[in-house]
Amino acid sequence: MPAPTALLSKEASVPADHKLKSSSPGDHDLILDMDATPSFQSIPDTNQSAASTVHIQTRKVNIPPHRFSPVKAMWPKIYAPLVEHLHLQVRMNLKNKAVELRNSQFTTEPGALQKGEDFIRAITYGFDVDDAIALLRLDDLYMEVFEIKDIKNLQGDHLARAIGRCVGKDGRTRNAIENTTRTRIVVAGPKIHILGGFNDLKMAREAIVSLVLGARPSKVYQDLRCIAAKRKMRV
Repeated sequence: MPAPTALLSKEASVPADHKLKSSSPGDHDLILDMDATPSFQSIPDTNQSAASTVHIQTRKVNIPPHRFSPVKAMWPKIYAPLVEHLHLQVRMNLKNKAVELRNSQFTTEPGALQKGEDFIRAITYGFDVDDAIALLRLDDLYMEVFEIKDIKNLQGDHLARAIGRCVGKDGRTRNAIENTTRTRIVVAGPKIHILGGFNDLKMAREAIVSLVLGARPSKVYQDLRCIAAKRKMRV
């Protein structure tokens, strides 16, 4: 048996070139190349890449002259739900008298821009902010706009009487239609705006058409009472 000193001398006698040649990728030694460390500048920024992929869209809603002052007075109540609920960017252009909407990287709802436009248009039509907010929270609400001339070509005093029949004394007829059909109605001269569900819009429109064509308010009230009774039975 050779002495330990002989083994050491034999291992030391191995040439240095032979040790370098014997190292191969299959060895279990881990070699780190400090000069080949990756640079942090080559790593893409996920936040910037996500922001760059957002397709920015804009909408513009013109404000009628007779509604500019009310919309300006209610502006703090108008922009708050658009920013907080839909995460839209909104501003009021005083020069062009219009409301401009734009989506952002924080806008997650696909139809947020269209809902915001409908919300602004409802306010320009004359609806209250509290009633128009329902357009932002519910998906099955719609607006319908038509003129009395679309039902019957009336002019002068005949048109004024038709408008009076739709509104009623102190707004009783309009309130009766709203409460029965669960809608909101704005009578702005010869134009009529209705806000509500699809079936509710249909019933409210039929009641208004009957009044414009000359039906007695008592007959319309009777039809509305029948509709209210049927609804209670369904519940």
